[in-house]
Amino acid sequence: MQQVFVFGTLKQGFPNHNCNSGMRLSGNYHTLQKYPLYIVGERFSPWLILDPGKGHQVKGQVFTVDSAGLAKMDKLERTDQADGYRRIELAVVSDQLTAPIKVFAYVKSVNQLQVAKQTVELRGEYLLEHALLYSSRSR
Repeated sequence: MQQVFVFGTLKQGFPNHNCNSGMRLSGNYHTLQKYPLYIVGERFSPWLILDPGKGHQVKGQVFTVDSAGLAKMDKLERTDQADGYRRIELAVVSDQLTAPIKVFAYVKSVNQLQVAKQTVELRGEYLLEHALLYSSRSR
């Protein structure tokens, strides 16, 4: 079992939650470090950029997933594609715990952001109002 921090469409109540078969941990979480968070492109996809120390602490949820669930998320996030997300480990903290925990998260690189079109930086949280703009690949 693995723990995954989700900050965008994989969150509970958001467009791709059906691809998240994990069990949600109680509490609200945010990244220990600051990271830039953007909505990017014609599909209005949320991107957490791997540029620690810049941006804001990113808010999200943590789920415990099995290997099949993690593989399903990897497929959605296209981790095997050059323009896909990368699954990395980072630290998050909860409003209920004092110590940070290490979890997986799906991120994009600074280089990917530099070539992206139509970017809007968020203040650390992807909200339902942002998700209403999102368009999945299957549409």
